[in-house]
Amino acid sequence: MSIFPDYEKYDAVGLAELVKSRRITAAELLEAAVERCESRNPSINAVVRAFHHRVSLTPAQDSGSSLLGGVPFLLKDAGAHCAGEPTGYACRLFDGFVAERDTTLVRRYREAGLVIFGKTNTPELALAVTTEPKETGPTLNPWNQGYSPGGSSGGAAAAVAAGIVPAAHGSDGGGSIRIPASACGLVGLKPTRGRAPAGPDRAEGWAGMAQHHVLTRSVRDCAAFLDAVEGPEPGDPYHPPAHHGSWMDALQAPLGALRVALIEDAFNGVAVDPDVINVVREAARLCETLGHRVEEARCPLSPEQLHNCATLILGAHVNADIQARCRLLGREFRREDVSHVTWRMAQAGIEASASDYAAALSHIHYIGRRMGEFSNQYDVILSPTTAAPPPLLGVIDMDTENLKGYMQATSRYTAFTQLFNVTGQPALSLPLGFSSQGLPVGVQLAAAQGGEAVLLRLAAQLERAQPWPGLAPMAGGSA
Repeated sequence: MSIFPDYEKYDAVGLAELVKSRRITAAELLEAAVERCESRNPSINAVVRAFHHRVSLTPAQDSGSSLLGGVPFLLKDAGAHCAGEPTGYACRLFDGFVAERDTTLVRRYREAGLVIFGKTNTPELALAVTTEPKETGPTLNPWNQGYSPGGSSGGAAAAVAAGIVPAAHGSDGGGSIRIPASACGLVGLKPTRGRAPAGPDRAEGWAGMAQHHVLTRSVRDCAAFLDAVEGPEPGDPYHPPAHHGSWMDALQAPLGALRVALIEDAFNGVAVDPDVINVVREAARLCETLGHRVEEARCPLSPEQLHNCATLILGAHVNADIQARCRLLGREFRREDVSHVTWRMAQAGIEASASDYAAALSHIHYIGRRMGEFSNQYDVILSPTTAAPPPLLGVIDMDTENLKGYMQATSRYTAFTQLFNVTGQPALSLPLGFSSQGLPVGVQLAAAQGGEAVLLRLAAQLERAQPWPGLAPMAGGSA
């Protein structure tokens, strides 16, 4: 018998309100989350490290006096370091790595009152659009366990969709929050570059392309978590347009009629699945019924201009991270340390020259300026999140030697997401439809840099007009 059978009925803000009003305790919420983790996780492998037995609740968590006080929470097992706990990156090279201190993001999560009790699965070094690492095993989609939950924040998405936690940390360097949000029927925001902290040990992720936030079931949770963590830290290389006031309060501000650019063609030129086209067109019609002006548009950049624009940069950063780890271990990087895809990426980073890297940076900033000009013509860009519904497990394999086939398969899932990592613009996936197989399909909203408020307000309006389950059937949701 569950200690709190209504646990899944509440989002994170709702659970925090229960703790604050003393209708439940933080300890009871943690017990409810652990109970669900122990009963549901074995069938989906979303959580790869649990340390609830080492959690000591603080007065702020017990009283619910902080923004998200007492809410159970999970970190992605990559990037977000938790002092004294291992971070494995789903990579044998990082076996035995234990963080000496919290990252700034994790410290702010704690200050917000979140109760961190585990780590979620990710592909090796968070480099894939599906979550099927050899080191920690594949994560299964709670909607249908024959399919992937996406990646690289696939464990986080699966844990939220399965009702283990109401929200979980993710990171997004090419779509890694938005892709699993789409695959698992969740809300996933990649904020404006620099909106969430990356320090203190890093100044940026992947030349500013990687950002941190959460996967949630509700729009208000997405806003609440942004309230909890945003703000600069000393030495930040990026300063996003300032936002004054609360993101939660921004949800209540008048929206007015927006000018919405509908883009159906994939930015990288791949074919878009008919199920995905149907969902995005329905979303466009819904926007029109809500009084917004929807115009068909095309990306101002050709697929050729976008082709592999971030590949060299990513390879260079992957190799740098691997070499730094090998120096700590006091040995050379070996082929057997990583999958074939990661090895090839690292080799590409080794082979590129400094001038190659400089040219790649210059090119992505050119793309950012072109998209900045385009985005200023509209309030919101509406597109699919991915070009295809979630893939079957086993289709995208990081150990394949068919790199061309691997990149073709991957490109269907980064077709609409990666561009906004390059430009630094905020982009949000909303669960506004289903495929013919009954799997969630996301719709992406993007705006100019600093435009999170308009995205969140429109998302909240769409949520009221067309509510989504938020939970997979295994946790009490329904399509």
